[in-house]
Amino acid sequence: MRILDQRTYLGPNLYANFRVIRFTVDLGPLEDRPSGTIPGFVDRLLEAVPSLSEHGCSYGEPGGFVRRLREDGGTWMGHVLEHVAIELQNLAGCKVTFGKTRGADAPGQYDVVYEYEEESVGHAAGRLALRLLHHAIPEDLRGGAEAEPDFDFGRELERLIRDAQRRAFGPSTASLVRAAEARGIPWLRLNNYSLVQFGHGRWQKRIQATVTSETRHIAVDIASDKELTNKILGDVGLPVPRQVQVWTADEAVRAARRLGHPVVVKPLDANHGRGVSIGLEDDAQVEAAFRQAREHSRTVLVETFIRGFDHRMLVVNGELVAVAKRVPGHVVGDGVHTIAERIDAVNQDPRRGIGHEKILTRLEVDAQAERLLGAAGLTLDSVLPAGQVFYLRSTGNLSTGGTAIDVTDSCHPDNREMAVRAAASIGLDVCGVDFLTPDVSRSFREVGGGICEVNAAPGFRMHVAPSEGQPRDVAGAVLDMLFPPGTPTRIPIAAVTGTNGKTTTTRMLAHIHKLAGQTVGMATTDGVYIEGDMTGPIAARMVLRDPSVSVAVLETARGGLLRAGLGYRHPDVACCINVTADHLGLNGIDSLDQLAEVKRIPIEVARDTIVLNADDEWCLRMADGSEARHICYVTLHPRNPLVREHVRSGGRAAALEDGANGQMISLYDKGAHMPLLWTHLIPATLEGRAVHNVQNAMFAAAMAFAMGVKLDDIRHGLRTFDTTFFQAPGRMNVFDQLGFKVILDYGHNPAAIEAMCALVDNLVSGGALGRNGKRVVALSAPGDRRDEDIRAMARRAARSFDVFYCRRDDNPRGRRRDEVPRLLEDELLAAGIAPAAIRVLETEVETTDAALGECVPGDLLLLFADQVTRTWKQVIYFGGRPAEARSGAEFQGVPDRARADGGEPEAPLLDFSGSAVVRDARGVFLAREDAD
Repeated sequence: MRILDQRTYLGPNLYANFRVIRFTVDLGPLEDRPSGTIPGFVDRLLEAVPSLSEHGCSYGEPGGFVRRLREDGGTWMGHVLEHVAIELQNLAGCKVTFGKTRGADAPGQYDVVYEYEEESVGHAAGRLALRLLHHAIPEDLRGGAEAEPDFDFGRELERLIRDAQRRAFGPSTASLVRAAEARGIPWLRLNNYSLVQFGHGRWQKRIQATVTSETRHIAVDIASDKELTNKILGDVGLPVPRQVQVWTADEAVRAARRLGHPVVVKPLDANHGRGVSIGLEDDAQVEAAFRQAREHSRTVLVETFIRGFDHRMLVVNGELVAVAKRVPGHVVGDGVHTIAERIDAVNQDPRRGIGHEKILTRLEVDAQAERLLGAAGLTLDSVLPAGQVFYLRSTGNLSTGGTAIDVTDSCHPDNREMAVRAAASIGLDVCGVDFLTPDVSRSFREVGGGICEVNAAPGFRMHVAPSEGQPRDVAGAVLDMLFPPGTPTRIPIAAVTGTNGKTTTTRMLAHIHKLAGQTVGMATTDGVYIEGDMTGPIAARMVLRDPSVSVAVLETARGGLLRAGLGYRHPDVACCINVTADHLGLNGIDSLDQLAEVKRIPIEVARDTIVLNADDEWCLRMADGSEARHICYVTLHPRNPLVREHVRSGGRAAALEDGANGQMISLYDKGAHMPLLWTHLIPATLEGRAVHNVQNAMFAAAMAFAMGVKLDDIRHGLRTFDTTFFQAPGRMNVFDQLGFKVILDYGHNPAAIEAMCALVDNLVSGGALGRNGKRVVALSAPGDRRDEDIRAMARRAARSFDVFYCRRDDNPRGRRRDEVPRLLEDELLAAGIAPAAIRVLETEVETTDAALGECVPGDLLLLFADQVTRTWKQVIYFGGRPAEARSGAEFQGVPDRARADGGEPEAPLLDFSGSAVVRDARGVFLAREDAD
């Protein structure tokens, strides 16, 4: 079994509306050997991963997957890989359940899809699952995979768990993320550790572990200095131990004698109880403790020992939200087993794991445990009497094996007030106060006690998952502090998808929002712009992370959705402009049905409004899968029966309506008819002739209206948006400074060619060409498009132009260098175009220069460009001198073109000064003749 391809989806995708990993695997000989036909396989698998027996699979109950493994010959190995990858993540502490396995393009190949929490752990679990399966099957079924005679699954699983613990959120950060999700607050992980952004754009807040973006740096510095903390708290009258700072062992011994034994020795600025020794009774113990503390800090503290139990008191935003009694890691004797055996027994507790993997941490025998054993005259081989407790730690930190008991409700009011005052004195918004007292239910004034530390990044594990007592929603208190009720957490997100028109619509909508006073984050094919092909999840996250952005407008293209899914969970408004043939035959998308499934992803997860093309059947079908509150239809045909019925029922729509002054874009909502703007007043439509941009403007207007933009602001945005190169590079850019009209466009599929050819036809019928003007096109197509799509592009161009330049793109994308231009030429010839009217050149640069040189005043040139910036510069700097210096005499003529009806062509003319155009009966350009 081999992995052919791996994909990580960062958000909603073709398989699920959440994050998944996809392995495309080739089963090889296992295609003919399902699990039940391999002797001993199921038993070996369940012996290695017994918890697989809890999987329900299609039966929906524990044991269902085991039934699938054994009954009716079993199940295919891709399906087994899916379940094992899921379970290994669960064993590593990642709570995932979803998976599906489906046949891929070729026999024996499968797409194995499963949920993940942390990307690297998910991939590692999948690879380990594959190794385990190979180890459990005979060598002849491994499909050439190398044998691993030394494979130790237990060791590899522990390595996976440790790696997951390093990479996954710690319990504190994870609890904050869960609290955010429960409150509908979006979040983004900003690094491989604990830095997390809550909220989007301008509303964002950040946390690092339990330090928030509101935590004061000076307060963290104070809390990190245990001596300074002790002094500040003592100065305001709070109970603290007496303390001396030392740098040598001799100083530590002398300090202990002055303070009086027993004492505590600890590093000045360590945490998690590292290097802390308590209850030291003599000089030798103090010296040993000093050496241990120096491993963690150059400066060491010696302080008086306060007798009592260790309590962690958590203060958030000036309120005590939880108190936990911490008990050091320990074993209880049974009179039979050794201390080492009792440690092993404690570590068998399923609640204990590696590091912060689970709610409790495994007990380990380290220097401190050995010191305590030696001080008690014990060894690991000693047998404790039944019921005797032996502490392997002197502090109750959970990270060293301690346990926690929630005592929040029994905490005395004086102790509550003390903790709140301590947090305020240091200046922390989230503060862990370590308080030693014999009984936290009684006032420290009565029974004594003292604050031994204040922590700037307190762990939440002991509060959210105590060993005993009630869990506390301490993470919720932090989120409520960062986002008080009624505070926004999201910026409006608009997702724009479709085959053609996405970039222009995205730019139009962003322009509307910008003129309405918003700071817009925009991701398009051209780049990422914050008020710089970026249409995938990475670009979306760049926008959502920017703290200045108040509105996000995100072009959402097929490629990004197939590569990595959507980069966010839910857009507020999403539109699909159209679904037409493009990129078919690539990445497993071979039909319009499949392409529509990709385009519907943002539609399916939009929350407020979806905007759909009512004139496109593929778009209309998307309405069924959406849970958005509103559907808005866009139509160029106001008599569209679906739209009329939708409007009559109070629905939203944008329609193009005929009027006395031309065509009007109108909006409908809740029965109201709102005329918006005449199309000829929108510069991007070229006085209404660019019908595709009329439609793009309608989508931009409908989305802006759904996002709460005022009608006057929508009108203002559309009336000031044009298609200059700087406003919309490569999108119908018009240049009139050469004496003839040049239109530059990035069109690269049949629908785009149709739109631009229709524009040219409208311009010609409207008199845009001179009396003797001809129509010239520079045509190409990406090499990864289907032959039928390339031929369709040529057929459509043949109906609108007189002279044709055929070229290739810089990157032929797997084709021969002349293959695309020759395909175009062949189809033009088949459409009745004379060979003399077709020029086949190689590069875009020479083609652009030749086509520009072909034209004289009164002509129209349409350049379909691949490298739009380079081509635009060629246009505006063509000839190196002003356009008016060019003369018609520079035009070298167009050879004859054969008549479509087989008649004789007109004779070629050599002198074109004062010439007129000669066309056949269909109006097709033949040549020029002298006007006299």
